[in-house]
Amino acid sequence: MDEDEAQKQRLKAAVHYTVGRLCQDIAADCEKQITKQTIAAIAETAFRQCDVFAKDLEAFARHAKRHTVTVDDVKLTARRTTALYNYIQQKSEELALNNQELKKEKRKKNAAKRKSKDMEAEGENELED
Repeated sequence: MDEDEAQKQRLKAAVHYTVGRLCQDIAADCEKQITKQTIAAIAETAFRQCDVFAKDLEAFARHAKRHTVTVDDVKLTARRTTALYNYIQQKSEELALNNQELKKEKRKKNAAKRKSKDMEAEGENELED
């Protein structure tokens, strides 16, 4: 087994484990049972869908002559699933707001640093005079 195939198997195992945990939680909430075959089928479907998404993302970035996948590529990939698209749109807006707030805080800190440096420089100039 080559390195790529080993990595793929590890990813599949991680997806299967996560799907199994989610199914256990949902089954407990609903007081139902979910068979191992059902969990395996859901895990395989989720893994294949992620593979399709990854290939689509690469194709969208390549089409735009970029090497980096952007938020717009993710939105384009999710466009066929309304709930997923709305969720991604909401998270994208939240991230944009958080980034704006962080930039504002950084500007304030930089302005405060410049002000203190200017005051120090003025104090040194007064001492020299």
